[in-house]
Amino acid sequence: MLSEPRSGRLAAWGNALLAGLVPPDDAAHAIVGPDAVHRVGGLAGETGPVGLTLALGRLRRLGATGFRVALPVSGHPLGLSGPPDFNARALEAGEAVVVSGAAYGLVPEVSEAGPAGDVHVEVVWHCLPVREAPPADVPSLGEAERELAEALRDATAVLSRLDVAGSGPVAQAAVEAYRARAERGREVLAPGYPPRAVRVLELAQRVGLLVSVAEGAGHGGAVSSSEIAARSEALRPVERVARRAQVAAYNAYVEERSR
Repeated sequence: MLSEPRSGRLAAWGNALLAGLVPPDDAAHAIVGPDAVHRVGGLAGETGPVGLTLALGRLRRLGATGFRVALPVSGHPLGLSGPPDFNARALEAGEAVVVSGAAYGLVPEVSEAGPAGDVHVEVVWHCLPVREAPPADVPSLGEAERELAEALRDATAVLSRLDVAGSGPVAQAAVEAYRARAERGREVLAPGYPPRAVRVLELAQRVGLLVSVAEGAGHGGAVSSSEIAARSEALRPVERVARRAQVAAYNAYVEERSR
């Protein structure tokens, strides 16, 4: 939850491109982010993977009107609508993008290349057919914001009770990384998103940070395996709420256009 999902970058900047708010090359550059290169494989009419700029243009010509995010985990197909083959690929990757208006989905396959000390990340997005149906378990922005406020209180209470908040080098590194990104004034979402979506995504990332701190803080005050298990059990619904809110924020562009 600390890092921005690649599916979020693709959906957000893909939506900004469709809205005419950014040029194709700028959208592709923002989607690639810190990775070395992104390509898209399986597009109709192409024999192999192609660059993002070409792929986004092709999807628009195929009828794409928006991009939605899915962040599924086992037992929670968040943002997916089928078919089973696509859902399985998305679940394995932990994320996917579903194209509105074109009945396609994109699932990232991430690989590393290069010698030790100079490793770079390459991503191939596999384009697959999807079922045109409402995505699973995605809340409205209003619902997500209310759930997050409660989840933030719950997460803080759990961490305080278990004496793990801010403890350990992993927790401290996570907090410092979050602060560094905030200080750089990073753009949370692409142009065209409503302010409420930005607010919800920022809050979801804060809640996700707390969950990551708890999971990476070692034993903290929990001195037995049963107490560690209790910590995980208590934070599981908090993590679920944060994931749902992330999806709601990234999908806000498409939801607003559909109203």
